[in-house]
Amino acid sequence: MAPLLFLLITTLVVNAVGHFNSAAAEHGLGTWPVALRFGLAVMFIVTGISHFVGMREALIDMVPPWLPAAAALVTVTGVLELFGAIGLLLSPTRPWAAGGLGLMLILMFPANVHLALTGENLPWDDQLVPRTAMQAVFLAAVLAVLIPEIRAQRGTQRQYAPGATLKPSAL
Repeated sequence: MAPLLFLLITTLVVNAVGHFNSAAAEHGLGTWPVALRFGLAVMFIVTGISHFVGMREALIDMVPPWLPAAAALVTVTGVLELFGAIGLLLSPTRPWAAGGLGLMLILMFPANVHLALTGENLPWDDQLVPRTAMQAVFLAAVLAVLIPEIRAQRGTQRQYAPGATLKPSAL
């Protein structure tokens, strides 16, 4: 539940700052894709750190037994979450970071299922349906960042393609 709260609160704060501060608005902070990008970055920084501090043992226990080297997998995914979070904030790496984090969410989903099916006395938010719903929200947020980035890149490529002309309405 904590990652969802970090995502939601950060996204709402960044969006509000962009709406009420003209200097922030000039940098796009009042738009939902930008606000979501910051929300995801904070969420993945927090969850990435938790792979090393605080929840490490619980995360290792979440890894399904059919996967080898659970501790190494937790370390690698923590590093990838941290790099992905930073990548979301840098323009050249933004689409790659969003795509990679989305893929990682999908690949890590079996660990969530394993925990939900084998854990004892789990809190409500670790049950299968709430965890699945949270993963769907996280994946939707990643896609809400990734899709505008891809569209923007395609628009830039079309604009500068050899032989491309601008329509009079675009001038």
